[in-house]
Amino acid sequence: MEYYHATEQFENFMLDARDAANLNTTNMAWNMVVGVLQAFRRRLSVVDALKFANVLPPGIRALFVADWDPNEAIKAFSPPEELLDEIRSVRRQHNFSPDNAHKAVVIALRKNVNTEVLDRTLLAISVEAYQFWHLSDSVVKDSPINRELKIHYKGC
Repeated sequence: MEYYHATEQFENFMLDARDAANLNTTNMAWNMVVGVLQAFRRRLSVVDALKFANVLPPGIRALFVADWDPNEAIKAFSPPEELLDEIRSVRRQHNFSPDNAHKAVVIALRKNVNTEVLDRTLLAISVEAYQFWHLSDSVVKDSPINRELKIHYKGC
């Protein structure tokens, strides 16, 4: 794994999420990423959430812990349809999360962390935690990459 400056690594993560979700901009991907991270966090104890946070690069870790209410009741892992609704509930009027939002963020995360450490940490938390963030290596490897900056400008 190559190590990047924290800002570059965060940018790559957001670009990977954008591309895997087939969204036009990282701005459109932002609420999707926040929604997936918060949905996962709601299913962990504070101790387990901190274990997970420790394997995240700084920018992703900041999103994971932002606006956290550690007294919130722990939710059970839920079926994909319920999870998608929860992901889309983050700033609903500005949320462009597609049907594959969860998968897109999993791809982005797995491309930007040490997956051996991630998997070991998730398995120590629970099988459900591991399953939440697991995709086959081939799915991650074959996901779209488009590093083109997409800015849509309408002239005066």
